[in-house]
Amino acid sequence: MRHMKKKAAKEKAKKVEKKAKKEKIAHARGKRKRSIARATIKGGKGNVRINKLAVGALTNEYEREMIMEPLRIAGDIAKTIDVSVDVIGGGRMGQVQASRNAIAKALVEYTKDEELKKRLLESDHFLLFEDPRKVEPKKYMGRKARARFQKSYR
Repeated sequence: MRHMKKKAAKEKAKKVEKKAKKEKIAHARGKRKRSIARATIKGGKGNVRINKLAVGALTNEYEREMIMEPLRIAGDIAKTIDVSVDVIGGGRMGQVQASRNAIAKALVEYTKDEELKKRLLESDHFLLFEDPRKVEPKKYMGRKARARFQKSYR
């Protein structure tokens, strides 16, 4: 008798889970130099957070504008979603560019809108595609990657 009650309770719980709406979520990754950003987009009120810090808290206005660029291009969609980005590695500008890349990719995945994808590509190709350029490593016999120590014959 007990087993039947437990079984019935489990089946009821499964039905309730199926009835509950699955929240639409989109994940994307963006890279720039040594920075890696992972963006998550879900329905919400238009909040944007970078490493759990609101974008409005960023002191550099240029960085803030770069991060918000894909959302500005998206228009009204940006007011109905929450964006959370986790960024690691690299410098500040590399992290900013990786973040905007991840946000743009996640927006396209979330909306599945070809028109939005076209507008993002027209604005900046690197919003949807990662920049493959990396810093060239320093070689021996020189100060930098290409520069060599000068020779003196006197």
